[in-house]
Amino acid sequence: MDAAIAFTSVRNPSTTRFSSSSASPSSRVPQRLCVRGPWRGRERRLRALRPQSQVQAPRATAADASHHDVVVVGAGIVGLAIARHLLLHTRLSVAVADAAVPCSGATGAGQGYIWMSHRVPGSDMWELAVQSKQLWEELAAEVDGQGGGGARERLGWMRTGSLLVGRTSEELATLEEMTNALSQAGIHAEFLSASSVHALEPALSVGKDGGAMFLSQDCQIDAAQAVSLIEKTNNSYSSEGRYMEFYNDPAMSLIRSEVTGTVEAVQTSRNILYGRKAIVIASGAWTRSLLHSFLEPALTLDIPVKPRKGHLLVVENFDKVKLNHGLMEVGYVDHQVAKLNSTHMASESGEDEQGALSISMTATLDTKGNLVLGSSREFKGFSREVDKSIVKCMWERAGEFFPAMQNVPLDIDQNTQIRIGHRPYMPDGKPVIGFIPDLPNVLVATGHEGNGLTMALGTAEMVTDMILGNPGKVDCSPFSIEHRFSG
Repeated sequence: MDAAIAFTSVRNPSTTRFSSSSASPSSRVPQRLCVRGPWRGRERRLRALRPQSQVQAPRATAADASHHDVVVVGAGIVGLAIARHLLLHTRLSVAVADAAVPCSGATGAGQGYIWMSHRVPGSDMWELAVQSKQLWEELAAEVDGQGGGGARERLGWMRTGSLLVGRTSEELATLEEMTNALSQAGIHAEFLSASSVHALEPALSVGKDGGAMFLSQDCQIDAAQAVSLIEKTNNSYSSEGRYMEFYNDPAMSLIRSEVTGTVEAVQTSRNILYGRKAIVIASGAWTRSLLHSFLEPALTLDIPVKPRKGHLLVVENFDKVKLNHGLMEVGYVDHQVAKLNSTHMASESGEDEQGALSISMTATLDTKGNLVLGSSREFKGFSREVDKSIVKCMWERAGEFFPAMQNVPLDIDQNTQIRIGHRPYMPDGKPVIGFIPDLPNVLVATGHEGNGLTMALGTAEMVTDMILGNPGKVDCSPFSIEHRFSG
């Protein structure tokens, strides 16, 4: 989420002039939409942010320079997890820079699924999903072993299991096929009839011809708690001189060596961060515009990640519906990969922007017992405005599955919170993880869309192996930049 300008080649950073962009989408202020709920503690920090067009950034000098082995641009769950993995498993030092603060983007608006129910065995993303799920399981077990409330209190970790529900014969056929495929891949999956679904979730109605796929081992986390835990781990290395963070400090440019042409550092609004070994761009939906500004005009590389806006509704003290598991309608799976032509990537206009809105029912309870409902998907650029009509449609869609909600009016201003996030969407449905061609020490890790929380730890492990030149536990070729995009 960082404003940017072009490459700068320097011998002495203190003698180089920099000009900052004033209109980048990354300069937008993350808006606090409600003071209720689990995000209340971050309100003051987010209010302190102002658009870069209103702030004259102080020019960094040699005195503001710091030296690190790896610089990560982006403090969402993926960027912070990369820093954590490097700190835990190597002796490298790490700096993390972000235009805002953690949990002010897509990470903070997530529902927290650590699920396998909507994964496809044998697909390009399967191995990464399996490895990431295992790494989350290991982290939760480690935290449980430390006491102090365990993983539930410190991660929001709950093994709720998941129900992927359908109501038509076509959806049931899809669910049976998915159940068989996951079972053959070693995942404990069960296909349930309507009566069995009712026994597990009395408040849920799928009709007499409906059913569900049940995965008892699926889990969920709380994004804010998970990020807090990861930040605490990262900051524990500060005393060793191995970790620094630079929040509310947008990246402005990359600095290249005039002698070798190698990227040496990231210029932020207030600092110069040298990365001796690697620079990682993990800026989510902002990565495309960031790279366009970073890369020289002669380069034609275009990584077509774009923001896919979503609304999530949190209802406090709602006693009409009690859930025992995480729920999702099978139609949500269809929206994991866009139905648009993958070669069409008009940035701010065209078919994508005019009405590709989808709403699917998702429902969970968080650790505080709040009802969390989703979700919407649409292309609206970087707009953070709440669309009350979409929230109303989400509520009505949920009511089709929960009869007790049908006669309950929704008062958006009373005991509710609306989260807005921009998922980093890729047309082919796969994240981008790998080095930029011709820039051997610059990596990109973005495009996870709604899978950022689930796949963060596996992505972090993959990026660490790339930086070290180690063979990876997961095949990284499906996510590479080379031969995938123009350039």
